[in-house]
Amino acid sequence: MTKWLRENLWRHTFAIIMCVFALFPLYLVVLSSFNPTGSLNLTSFVPREISFENYKMLFSSPKIPFLSWVKNSLIIASVVAISSVVIGAASAFAFSRLKFKGKKFGIQLLLLVQMFPSILALSAVYVIMERVYSFAPGIGLGTQAGLILVYLGGSMGVNIWLLKGFVDSIPAELDEAAKIDGASPVQTYWLIFIPLATPVLAVVCLLSFIGTFNEFIVARLFLVEMSGRTVAVGLQQFIGGQYASNWGAFAAGSILASIPIVIIFLSLQKYIVNGLTAGSVKG
Repeated sequence: MTKWLRENLWRHTFAIIMCVFALFPLYLVVLSSFNPTGSLNLTSFVPREISFENYKMLFSSPKIPFLSWVKNSLIIASVVAISSVVIGAASAFAFSRLKFKGKKFGIQLLLLVQMFPSILALSAVYVIMERVYSFAPGIGLGTQAGLILVYLGGSMGVNIWLLKGFVDSIPAELDEAAKIDGASPVQTYWLIFIPLATPVLAVVCLLSFIGTFNEFIVARLFLVEMSGRTVAVGLQQFIGGQYASNWGAFAAGSILASIPIVIIFLSLQKYIVNGLTAGSVKG
């Protein structure tokens, strides 16, 4: 027993400290959501009074379209995630397996673009989408469709490179065998690549969904109308005041908004483990 304590006690102590360190902010958010004062000044770590006023405010106030914010975030994140998988998978297969003019230059250009922070392009994107609004109001500045196009343009490079690395790990003999059997490149893509790439496609879909759902800067710049905002932009109004901030409602909205992400994460957990290790070992 003494030997076990000497060898393992410090490991368990360190693990417990790290868990407490990681879960403490989440505990404060949950505690603040039940705080009726709407502040972060907590007198104790054990709640003396539990109130659901902050949650009621999100659904009862006509000035706070919380459900519309969540719906907008789900729609935008879902469209971006699905489109990223469809476009990224097709592009990765083309760059990895097909031969065409400009292939090497195109993949190098994607890598070069990813070297620059996307925030540097905000002013240029804003001006471009403002001009687009003048002749195509449906996809211009201030529209959800325009925001989706911006998100897709910013995420394509990373997704294509991630998926291309997985496609490169698939033995080329499978393609040759399919070609001998008379399969076209399109049939090879749907019948061989897609079934094998299901785990990594699930990872790309999940990462795109979470990144888009939580994104704030671009959405705050593009979406102006209150009912058309995403949940990240909408909740910012609770803490954006100069002299008054309702952290309780902000915490309550954050907890409710995280529920869809947790459900999707747990649903795709089986694919995530396989997708993160896909392509790491060849054999």
